[in-house]
Amino acid sequence: MKKYYRRCILFVTILSSIFNWNDRTPFKDGLINEEKVVKDTMSTSFYVDPSIDLSSNQFISIIIEFKTKPAKIAVLEAEAEGKQLTLEEATKQVEESHELFQKELKTLLDDHQIPYSIRHTYKTVLNGVSMDLPAMEIKRLLQSTVIEKIYPNRKIHLTPPIAPFNQL
Repeated sequence: MKKYYRRCILFVTILSSIFNWNDRTPFKDGLINEEKVVKDTMSTSFYVDPSIDLSSNQFISIIIEFKTKPAKIAVLEAEAEGKQLTLEEATKQVEESHELFQKELKTLLDDHQIPYSIRHTYKTVLNGVSMDLPAMEIKRLLQSTVIEKIYPNRKIHLTPPIAPFNQL
């Protein structure tokens, strides 16, 4: 049951980030200096949540979403576009994205002796990983070809709905 709630919380977090995307794009005028650095140094563009302090040396827990969609979602999107994609092919693409990310981590972080840890891999609700690393080292991940978005990994508490007084 705990896994179900964790997945629900993760899903709500992702949805809230997606719906706030237009209000919080990091590429508007008036950005803090670190976000401007991210914009200026990006060779591939992906979203980095502006609430992440990229100048901090403290470890931060982040969720990284890959460009490749989870297998079932990819199949449904392909079907909606009139393309053909089997679940096996989509699953293979998800696995390949994780393998490529591991190779990129070796060159981007391991070779520079940057400490990090991968806490969890996600392949069902979203395709990505959660990991811990120093916040200022997120800039190194800008060279990745796999990453689409980076969010801080936060706990979200849902407030249960309030029952109307006459239905008690």
